[in-house]
Amino acid sequence: MTAANSGSPFPVAPAGLSRRARNFVEVDGIRVPHQDIRHHRSAWIEHGIPAAEIDRAAAFQDRWGGLALPPAPFYEGGPRILDADCPEGSAAEGWWFPAGNCRVSMAYGFLIGPDGSFGIDAYRWTPLHASTVGWVESLALAAHARHWAKNITKITGKAVESLDLDGYEPVSEVQGLTDTWWRGTDSLIAIYRGEAVGLDAPQCLQAHVYGGLDEWGLHGN
Repeated sequence: MTAANSGSPFPVAPAGLSRRARNFVEVDGIRVPHQDIRHHRSAWIEHGIPAAEIDRAAAFQDRWGGLALPPAPFYEGGPRILDADCPEGSAAEGWWFPAGNCRVSMAYGFLIGPDGSFGIDAYRWTPLHASTVGWVESLALAAHARHWAKNITKITGKAVESLDLDGYEPVSEVQGLTDTWWRGTDSLIAIYRGEAVGLDAPQCLQAHVYGGLDEWGLHGN
């Protein structure tokens, strides 16, 4: 059973998440009614959308569709509800499909890329995490770090590039691409590069440093 196909507003976390992320989904998330995009299959195929791409979007919907999670600390909170829709693209460039509507009016949308990565469609396609699992893991880690940190520092623009990550290791579960998380001896650092890259706006680069964490605060698993 997944968060998308349970009959309850209380989601069951999809497989593949860490214990921290599973708890986040099941405690802080809710499941809302969502469309079965297979109803559109025939019409979409008539418009030239490959059946394999429709199946890919439907698989996303089966796993994640209707899952509403607390806002992300960046990207104006991320998608309000994870929800697939009609794929767009071409055989030459690849195919993308929406990951869910924005919470507020934005200069970009959230998409799932040809390789399954989760990202934003701004002036250019910018994958943030290698999969939706990575995106959800990043939300869960941010919520966990925010709760346990003794201090939180936000750094913007060029100053982010001056962060000393010596002694830190990447947090693998977030599957970071453009966005990354780093774990040190008593702190976690989230670096959000998506808007800076996707909008060609270096001033949008931002890092959040969660300090004063103990072993539980660093991992939460």
